[in-house]
Amino acid sequence: MRNFNALIEIEYESAYENAYDLSLKKKFSTPKIYTANNDLSKRWYVYFSYRHPETGKLKRQTPIYGEANKYKTKEERLAVLTILRQVLNKLLRQGYSPYEDNTALYNKQQAKQHPLQQEPKTPPPPQPQKHQQEETTAALQQTKAQHPIKQGNAPLTNGAAATKKHAAAEAPKGVSLEKAFDFDAKIKEQTLQASSLRSYGSHIRIFKKWLKTKKKNITHIKQVEKSVVSEFLLHIMTESSPRNRNNYRASLSSFFSTLEEHELVRENMVKKIKVLKTTATRNKTYTVKQQQDIFNHLEKHDPTLLLFIKFVSYNFLRPIEVCRLKVEDIDAKTRTLSFKAKNSPLKTKIIPEILWNDLPDLSKLKKTDYLFTPKGVGGEWPVALDNKRNYFSKRFKKVVKNKFNLGKDHTMYSFRHTYITKLYRALVEDSSPHAAKSKLMQITGHSSMTALEKYLRDIDAELPEDYSELIKN
Repeated sequence: MRNFNALIEIEYESAYENAYDLSLKKKFSTPKIYTANNDLSKRWYVYFSYRHPETGKLKRQTPIYGEANKYKTKEERLAVLTILRQVLNKLLRQGYSPYEDNTALYNKQQAKQHPLQQEPKTPPPPQPQKHQQEETTAALQQTKAQHPIKQGNAPLTNGAAATKKHAAAEAPKGVSLEKAFDFDAKIKEQTLQASSLRSYGSHIRIFKKWLKTKKKNITHIKQVEKSVVSEFLLHIMTESSPRNRNNYRASLSSFFSTLEEHELVRENMVKKIKVLKTTATRNKTYTVKQQQDIFNHLEKHDPTLLLFIKFVSYNFLRPIEVCRLKVEDIDAKTRTLSFKAKNSPLKTKIIPEILWNDLPDLSKLKKTDYLFTPKGVGGEWPVALDNKRNYFSKRFKKVVKNKFNLGKDHTMYSFRHTYITKLYRALVEDSSPHAAKSKLMQITGHSSMTALEKYLRDIDAELPEDYSELIKN
């Protein structure tokens, strides 16, 4: 006879094996929380898309606000919206649709949850006669005398122990590792950007390979316990660094969060594994002399790389954002450029005159040409974005860093720090720090004053006045 809990687990596994095999053309997207870049002056909400019954395409539905925007702290709003997201995800998975009358489905769900209210009462079984009770009692007493039952914590009989062992062996281990990894991969392909997906996918593949090599006895996802993940992270740290270990931890936490959300595992145990403290790598700013020497050198030996760096310096773009630029992103009439920023879908910035005067004539180039290529300004370059960034980083190392004996903390990104520092110190000379930061935030594109102030502290752009008078005896 099977253990009752084991039967429940087996049915659970069967249900999710079937759920996993459903068509990948999902009826709805995973509900997400919009936080307006943590701006509490704007409305936060839960949003999702549902496949339209006529067009067959996913269509964004009306946002769900609840009472979240009544609260004035990030934590309170997230607490409300997290519950709303969980409830919405549960209802969608149960088959509720924004395009249908859900009354019948609701009644059906209620009937399942309260079956006793739906079923008629059955009459009690007939009671045995007095002489039958006496015979039954005598038979039970004889059986107890022949096979005494041990009480309390005494060891089980051989038969009972075998039954318990069999039930434990049949306890489900969840879906197979292969299916769990495949399921997560398909979810992440729809939710992560290409650059993030490459890094994330690499971490997960290495973890998967490590499991197959070091933990051959683990075949199903529920067998992967916290201790197993901790052992893997220790392996990564000893092979590389604590920072890299933290990066892997973040990827594995995302992996198990996806499985937890779709109930393929009971919990994301990676959240309980601590993030190690590490020393952040800083990109040093250049001195005035270093910047001038580098620009003079590039003007003679690599004008294309110099123009690339000027987009980082004068427009405060990140190198990967410069790599994304196409000719069509430059508007000659308004002297503006549009680009995909780090934390937003699209941004527009003015092109300052100091940079505009250095731009070549772009009117003869194709609109779809990339602005920067290995051969110069304007052209096709069908390679991955990360490879483009790596190409210009290696080119900078060869042409600049080796020439001027610069260390690893001086990079192309350092020019962004250098010119933001220069601009802030110029602005603060004629205005208050707050006014200077307000104007600077418009130029740099930081999403909030808090983010800008943290950035200025990190690059030591904001220095105090001489305080000698305050510490004199």
